[in-house]
Amino acid sequence: MSNDNSTRVYTPASLIVHPARILRGMWLDMVAGRGLAWQLAVRDIKAQYRQAFLGVLWALILPLANTAAWVFLNSTGIVSVGKTVLPYSVYVFTGTMLWAIFMDSLNAPLVQTNAAKSMLAKIDFPREALIMSGILQTVFNSCIKIGLLIVVLLSFGIYPDWRLILFPLSVVSLILAGTMVGLLVTPIGMLYTDVGKTIPLVMQFLMFITPVVFPMPTAGWAVKIFEYNPLSPLILTTRNWLTGFPSDYLGQFLIINLLVFLLLIVIGVIYRVTMPILIERMGS
Repeated sequence: MSNDNSTRVYTPASLIVHPARILRGMWLDMVAGRGLAWQLAVRDIKAQYRQAFLGVLWALILPLANTAAWVFLNSTGIVSVGKTVLPYSVYVFTGTMLWAIFMDSLNAPLVQTNAAKSMLAKIDFPREALIMSGILQTVFNSCIKIGLLIVVLLSFGIYPDWRLILFPLSVVSLILAGTMVGLLVTPIGMLYTDVGKTIPLVMQFLMFITPVVFPMPTAGWAVKIFEYNPLSPLILTTRNWLTGFPSDYLGQFLIINLLVFLLLIVIGVIYRVTMPILIERMGS
């Protein structure tokens, strides 16, 4: 799918010993593949909503169903939830919406790569285009979720303040963090379908130790679990910037974003190096 006439040479030598060459190749392929990434994203977004009767309403229905379930459990005393700075229904709704954005970005690399298996084995094109396409789709779906989320907040009389201008940055950090984790499991997930089936189970447990439906605990052993969870500062800061509350975890938020950026580069290198091996194995 590339329009240039450049020749790509594969050799037995490991590319790992030339990290600068790998990074340069990654950057060049990202630039070359941006058009393809856009075309793939547009195609998949159209197919996604054309085949769904309720269309974009699914972005609202599932978080509303989760919110209703947790509000019911909390109000009946079946599950005891601590005090939240927001009305609990708003707290859960914002948390599940933000978690959905994170999960969309986590699933995107594996979904996109698996969907392109036949194309990968037959056509030489920048593999990074698949990752960028997944990010573009996640951004599009996130905009829908955020628009619905702001409408719900306004209906509850919660008005964002100047911190709203920082909110997109925190959403991008959630998307990059999810992409980083998804990119990490993609090479294994291409070989073993069990990985794709295991991710929802693991992430469901992780959601319960992240301030999505539960507030940050103030006592007991759960305090350390929530505090050591790297997703906690991301979710809390994103929610606070949206709802106008000051962020108490800004330092951790910045540190985690720096680590995500560095790990994304490292894992991107691993993805690039392992893809030829995986493609050869799929074609054998």
